[in-house]
Amino acid sequence: MHIALYKPDIPQNTAAIIRLGACLGLKIHIIEPCGFNLNDNRFKRVVMDYMNLSKIFRYEDYDNFLENNKKSRIILMTTKTKKLYHKFRFKKNDILLFGRESAGVPEKLHKTIINKIKIPMNKKARSLNVVTSVAIVSSEALRQNNFLFEL
Repeated sequence: MHIALYKPDIPQNTAAIIRLGACLGLKIHIIEPCGFNLNDNRFKRVVMDYMNLSKIFRYEDYDNFLENNKKSRIILMTTKTKKLYHKFRFKKNDILLFGRESAGVPEKLHKTIINKIKIPMNKKARSLNVVTSVAIVSSEALRQNNFLFEL
């Protein structure tokens, strides 16, 4: 299972997702440019030694990401859809794409990605933290594909 972060801009969130990926066996894809340097102390404080346990792929831009992942289905996490994550059938090589914390993904990408899902939540709330969203949806994707392993 794969997690892709589109131009992440909060170092602590990216670090926590990398750490989650290390613990759950998720491959992490970072689509540049990031809004921070991976040497940022805020990043290092959260990621700790989990960088070495993680499978991380970095791409200079979205086009490069697409070029290198032609065989995978991209699933966009968005609040702008009606399809709910727990009713979606995940496949083994799916890439769950999460937009930038401050702005999501550009409308151009939103229009070109076929599969879009959301986490149901209180209508008065705007959105969940991206790390929480990654944990919720990746857990369901792993469960559906029998990838939950014994620790």
